[in-house]
Order: sequence, then C-alpha cells, then structure tokens
Amino acid sequence: MLDGSAFADLKCAFNSPCVIPSSFDIRTSSFPNHSLPLPYLAFSIQIMTNPDVLQSFSQLLGPKVTGKVSFRGETTFVISAADLKEVAKFCRDDLSFDYLLDITSIDNSGQEPRFEIVYELYSLTLAVHLRIKLSVSETVGAVDTVSDIWPTANWHEREVYDMMGIKFNGHPDLRRILMWDGYPFFPLRKEFPLEGLPSEMPDVAFSQSAPMEGGPFVTLPSTATTKDREPRARRPEL
Repeated sequence: MLDGSAFADLKCAFNSPCVIPSSFDIRTSSFPNHSLPLPYLAFSIQIMTNPDVLQSFSQLLGPKVTGKVSFRGETTFVISAADLKEVAKFCRDDLSFDYLLDITSIDNSGQEPRFEIVYELYSLTLAVHLRIKLSVSETVGAVDTVSDIWPTANWHEREVYDMMGIKFNGHPDLRRILMWDGYPFFPLRKEFPLEGLPSEMPDVAFSQSAPMEGGPFVTLPSTATTKDREPRARRPEL
C-alpha cells in the first residue's frame, strides 16, 4: 500500500501518466485507465505535491490550456469552453479533483466574450485547490454541464443560470433556483439595478422596484459626512 495521503503518479508502458489513490495496492490491483494488470506494466512511483499536480495539468493538457494566472499562491488555468467536458473528466479521473466547490460567473459587460465561468476544484486526498476559467459570448450563452462529472454542479449551474442567464447544455433540471419561474431578468448582470426592476407577475408579491432610500446599498465616494452620504437609489433610464 502507498503510504500517507498522497497520490502516486504512475507512468506505464503506454506513456500515459495518471494518478491513483493512496489505498491503491500495487500487488493486486489493475492500472486505473488500462486493462493490463500492474505486473505487466513498467512504472515508476513518485509522490505528487501541489506544484506537481499543477505542472501535470499544464503538461498533459498542452494546447488546451490557453492561459495561466498565479496570484498569492492560487493558480487559475484558462481553457476553451469547447474543451470543458474533456478537461473536467481529466481533472476528476486522472488528477483526483473529486470535489467541485463552486461555480461562479462574471459579467464583463461591454467586452466580448461577455461572460466568464469559474470552476473551483478541490482534491480531498491531495489537499490541492485548482481554479479553471473559461469565456462564453453573449450570443452563444451556453456551455456543457459538468453535473454528470461532479453532482454538486447541479445546483451551482442552476444558480448561474438564474442569476446570469447562462445555460448549461445537458443539465438534467435547468430551472431557476432563487427567483421564481417566469421572472424575466437576470439579477447579477451589470445592467440590472440594485433596486430591482418591476415585473408583470401579479401572483408574486414582490414585483416592484425596492425602495432604496435609507438603505446601505447605493452611495458615491465623496468628502461629505456620513449623514450627507446617506445612499439613495440611482434609478436606471429605461
């Protein structure tokens, strides 16, 4: 048995590295991604660390990684939306990122592509974080679901759809999760005002803009006192 909570990087005769868990018994088990048992494979065992996993991600995916950003010990890899499914499966199966922490979306209004989707991954065995980011144009407005790879993606993708209007192809239950069915707006888009917008839904109690006067939400930088800087609603020009 491999010792500790680390994984091992086995390079087999097929020259295709993959990651196996610490409980993997090299005496009796078969290689995870190949049908041949281990006695027929030429391999070398090497403990994987945080930098090793991130380096493996870059090397093995090659041109599918279109960008890389490191900041304060965190690493973000940029990929194409078309490669999402393949990259996600690789992260789960070969690098042991078995937990999808979150999916977030960014509205870069005025830019093209307008939207970004960010996937926060974690390996429970390696204790390694990984962030994957991709861009989606407003015209396309959809990417493939990863709910069949990480079940936690189900509700995360529904929230992104509900708040930003990005759809997820192949999602088993893509409907709003916070706002009510039939709500015509996407509240996290840049054009949506903090006070909200009226909607023609008579059966829903809160269908008018929320009064912002006296609230802590809208203010402007200035040298005025706190009293004079009391926030007021800045209503959009409709």
